[in-house]
Amino acid sequence: MNKGQIILTLALTMYAASAAWAQGDEPPAPPPAPAFGQDNPAPTVSENPPISAIDAPGLEPHAAPESFLLPGLHFSESLDSNVGNSLGGSSFSTVTRGLGSLTMQKLWKNFAVAADYIGGVAYYARSGVGLEQLQQLDVDTRINWKRGRLAVRDAFSYLPEGTFGASTYGGEGAYGAGLGSMGSSMLGAGAFGGQNNAFNGGSGVSLGQVPRLTNLGLADVIENLTPKSSVTLSAGYGITHFYGDVTSLTGSPANIFFIGSREETAQVGYDRILNPKDQIALSYGYQGFDFATANSAFHSNVVQLMYGHRVSGRMDLTIGVGPQFTHIDQLAPVCDYLGIPVLGVPPTQCTSLGFNLTFVPQKANHTSLSGRISLRYKFPKTTLSLSFQRYNTSGSGLFAGSLSNIAHLDVERPLSRVWSVFGDLGYSKNQRLQLAGTTVNANTFTDGFAGAGLHRQFSRSLRGFVSYQFNIVSFDTACPVPVTSISGAACSNISQRQVGSIGLDWTPRPIRLD
Repeated sequence: MNKGQIILTLALTMYAASAAWAQGDEPPAPPPAPAFGQDNPAPTVSENPPISAIDAPGLEPHAAPESFLLPGLHFSESLDSNVGNSLGGSSFSTVTRGLGSLTMQKLWKNFAVAADYIGGVAYYARSGVGLEQLQQLDVDTRINWKRGRLAVRDAFSYLPEGTFGASTYGGEGAYGAGLGSMGSSMLGAGAFGGQNNAFNGGSGVSLGQVPRLTNLGLADVIENLTPKSSVTLSAGYGITHFYGDVTSLTGSPANIFFIGSREETAQVGYDRILNPKDQIALSYGYQGFDFATANSAFHSNVVQLMYGHRVSGRMDLTIGVGPQFTHIDQLAPVCDYLGIPVLGVPPTQCTSLGFNLTFVPQKANHTSLSGRISLRYKFPKTTLSLSFQRYNTSGSGLFAGSLSNIAHLDVERPLSRVWSVFGDLGYSKNQRLQLAGTTVNANTFTDGFAGAGLHRQFSRSLRGFVSYQFNIVSFDTACPVPVTSISGAACSNISQRQVGSIGLDWTPRPIRLD
């Protein structure tokens, strides 16, 4: 066939196809697009959202979101060197945990909702503890419009102890499956307050076997004024309630209770994009704390200048710094004799020296530096997350408010197709803000932890892990919790804890909700 015949054949073929389409025949349909729920397109994902907002963006923003339902079962066995987490304690015991989880995410065109639940029981093989329940529920709702977004979230938990530094106890978040994290599979790209610790809902420092209930509700709005500028508005309300006293800290009745708290938080910010990778912001935040003890409320006003640098899919850096103004209204303890204040005598020694201990109204104003640094980096094989926050917090139930410095490092790296290694390192220092309303005789306490572990993928749905973690909590006084009922009982200001764990996580394929 010569060149002229080839051209004539192609022309006849194209003419026949056009004639068939003109008579009503349809051309072959392209492959169907992935379903995102009720034939609606997936919500758009911003690669550089405002840095003054609550959530941090994901390091993989191009991942297509889906509507799905994901169940799971999680079992672990731990050997604990100080299962009561008491000061000076050393008593090896085992902890067995059995948990179930259910994650749901449903997407529409301009509306999305996600829920993440995990719950079950933990059996502490220790006299006086026994069987304890663990519950956590996170709900996240988003409404999108042309220039902005409204998000309403709530996080509820009931745990037998605190969770700061407990992430490697179970390999995948505290207690084995994300309990203590804030729903990593939720619509947000990270935990509630993933880059803003002002919305903390109470610190999770673990000390003593004291069950606690926490609930944090948040609402935030993002409105884009122009393609390069936006404003954010956030508000939150959190409560922390403890069910017990500090008996377990020393092993003897000390008749000192943990302090419950309520926190109201609000923040407004203005963000400006400098270029596709850099932006700056100015934010103002308010924190109001109210405690279960009388006359121990205080308020904080925080102003911060922020800078963010983001490389899509690889790096996210956020830095914020500014002044923090704290106003305290409290009843301060004072030693007096016949109505005359006695100077130089600590309130804790008033009665033993023959003086009277009275409480007088006191107002105080403090100015301090607040700030936060967050760095997340995704190397070709290693994912690293580093953060530091300095804010006023609720005091973990030990103080009626504290100025807290919290640092955390998290690393994960795959070793092969089925093996991966992870590590966790953290430290917090908490300085008491009020003279009254404290459960311990101390001005500061620190909490540190270090842990590491291995994951092994046995199949698509079954994964195992082994992990080890070391925790230490220490106070700046020699005897923070007095031992009064057991003669000769030792007094310590340090709690050390070592935990080795082994467990299994079963998570089948997600069930598509189309």
